[in-house]
Amino acid sequence: MTIRLPKVLASGDDGAAVEVLQQYFRAPWVKTGRLRSGALWDEWDSSGTRERDVDVFTADDLVAVTLLSVAVSPDGADIILRERRDEFAELLREVGADRDLVDEADEMTPESPAWRLETALWTVPSVGRTVASKLIARKRPRLYPIYDRVVGEVLDTKKAHLNPVRQALRDNDRELHNRLVALRERAELPAAVPAIRILDVLAWMQLKAPG
Repeated sequence: MTIRLPKVLASGDDGAAVEVLQQYFRAPWVKTGRLRSGALWDEWDSSGTRERDVDVFTADDLVAVTLLSVAVSPDGADIILRERRDEFAELLREVGADRDLVDEADEMTPESPAWRLETALWTVPSVGRTVASKLIARKRPRLYPIYDRVVGEVLDTKKAHLNPVRQALRDNDRELHNRLVALRERAELPAAVPAIRILDVLAWMQLKAPG
């Protein structure tokens, strides 16, 4: 395995994994009585234009990343939405249509469009590794795994995240990918929640909501 599985997956107890997913996506948060903001992420489309705007970053995307507890600064927003809008749109077009990361047979390299998009985003004020991954995941949710410090610690992917996750999904005839899809179905989550998001949530909940 190229990553360290979250404990709930490593234990083999899929029932417990389903409970964690339902806690994250369905249970009101005790502090507010509302769903966690992250539970809104996967289907967020307040403008009703998400499907149309797959190849351009929009103000709604910048709102969406706040649901995952990050934000783009005013200067960064101006650069992404206006000054370098066409540059980022061209990179998104080069990335191509959304598809499951498990279907990427070849390792992604610094020359890959998605990698070039991420490194280009790093040059924007307030956009580092975490924010960049969430922006790209917003546009290509099935293809690009979300990274943050918590997920990197749990999965042991602080040094490299994209390719280790891709390879883990593909190992043993896609065993992990298929298991994540099955967990989504058992938890009765919408298809808008991709396999890599299931992995992300299980990892995040291990440290943020233990037990």
